[in-house]
Parts: sequence; structure tokens; C-alpha cells
Amino acid sequence: MNVGPVLESTLRLPLLRKGKVREVYEVDDETVLLVASDRISAFDVVMNEPIPYKGAVLTQMSAFWFRTLAAIMPSHFISADAGDIIARVPALAGCEEALAGRAMLARRTTPLPFECVVRGYLSGSAWKEYATRGTLAGEPLPKGLIESAKLDPPIFSPATKAETGHDENVTVDHLRNALGDALAETLQATSFKLYSAGSKEAAERGLIIADTKFEFGHTNSGDPILIDEVLTPDSSRFWLADDFEPGRGQKSFDKQPLRDYLDGLRGAGLWDGNSPPPSLSPETVQVTSDRYLDAYRRITGEELPRSP
Repeated sequence: MNVGPVLESTLRLPLLRKGKVREVYEVDDETVLLVASDRISAFDVVMNEPIPYKGAVLTQMSAFWFRTLAAIMPSHFISADAGDIIARVPALAGCEEALAGRAMLARRTTPLPFECVVRGYLSGSAWKEYATRGTLAGEPLPKGLIESAKLDPPIFSPATKAETGHDENVTVDHLRNALGDALAETLQATSFKLYSAGSKEAAERGLIIADTKFEFGHTNSGDPILIDEVLTPDSSRFWLADDFEPGRGQKSFDKQPLRDYLDGLRGAGLWDGNSPPPSLSPETVQVTSDRYLDAYRRITGEELPRSP
């Protein structure tokens, strides 16, 4: 399997949209093809250098979780196998190398304009807000919590979806007003079930899922289903259980090495945090790629197939 590095795909299908990481192609009225590149963004800026295998990790980890969590809620997932995809979409014949590892055939949906975030631990933007104001999305949390504290029970924290710039945390009441009580309650209950099931699977592998976000869409029949990516390093914060210690930040299996490198440049006055991005050192690219591959191996129990 040849899976990297790739900054952008170009296939013989109509391009519906291009996001920070993926291209989405139209197959027919019922089906789309999602192709995850090796692009990476940080601080809302897309870097020039690809992170080898990142796109394949996101695609194949999502496929693993879509299959694992299918009993809780159906998803848009159809196949992430290049040979199977080509058999279903003959127009892609000859594109095996472009599809291998990073392509997912999926049911076409209308995405709901919210991310459904479940927080099991106080970290990231939630910790920053709490440390400053004692709240999350403006709602008060118990006093005396420390960084990385376990939230028992977990907190449902929806957010608006932003193509560019930052997502914005909103209240559950905001979600109800936008989507209606019934749908909002379904999304909240389903998000908790998905997080609980995913956390149990991860715990068996020595990992903590500190927080994660789920996205949902409507099929043509109007039923909500799980879409986008699920429990990947880009959508979740994974921590090593053996290394967990409340009261400090934790090592996570995501693009933290990239953020640390960029923070160093900003602190030294070598980058202002805006586009164009700075060049990444080869060491930063390698360690970030290794972090994604390690997450895949720990979650699935397998090595990601790679080209020689």
C-alpha cells in the first residue's frame, strides 16, 4: 500500500469541496468519496509540508471505529478498501495509488452545523476557559478543578463548525434552539454512548480518551447518522493511562509536536502565527508522523500498511 506523502488528490470525479485535510468528490446522488491528504494545520494555518501517513491513519482509524461502533448508530461508511472502491466506482480504475489507504466511500448526507463534543477530562480550550472564568461555554463548572481533572460524569459540549478560524463552544440550549429538542437530545445521548464505548475499547489498550468530537448528518430519508471521522488523533485527545497525572498537561497522540515547534518559533519572534506558514524541520515532520502511526497501532492493534 502506497499511502504518503500527498498534499492534494486529483481524481476523475466532480470535486464537491476541499477542506483543511480532505477532498470530497461526488460519485452519484447517494454516494461521495472522501480522500484524506497528508496536509496538516495548526493555529488555523495549513502547513506547506505534508505529514507522511497522516491521511491514511485518519481514514483507516475512522473505518475501524465506524465498524466497531455500528451497533450504537449507523454511519456514512461504506468502504475504505481501494480495490473495493474501484469495483464499486469503475471511473476510478487506474487510481489505486491515489486511493490506497486514504480514500473512503461514504453515503451522501447533509451535515448538521454542529460538532458534538464530549469531554471526559478538563483539558485544552475547556481548561483555558475554566482556569480564566470557572465556566465551559459560559456555563459554570464545579469549583476547585485542576488541569486534566476527570469529569464524572462526562460533559456534553457542542460547538459550531468553522471551515476557517476557530470553532465556538455553545450551550446545549443553543443546540436545542437550532435543531429542536428531539434531535438535540438524540445527538447528546448518542454522543455519550459513542464516547463510553470508545473509552472502554481504548482503556483495554492502555489509553484514555480525554475528549472527542462527533459529527452527524441527515440522509435523504431524514435520519441522523454518524459522519466525518471518528476517534482519530485529529478529532480526539488520547493519553497514555500509565502516564496520566492530574494537575498538568498530558502527552497526547496528535499533532502536539507540531504545535510545540510552532510555539517555539512564535516565542522567538520567527513567526507571527498567521499565513504563510513557516517551514517545518524534518525532525518535526518525522516525530509528528510517528505520533499518528503510534496512535493507529495502539488503537487497532495492527501496523498501518506502508509503502517500501
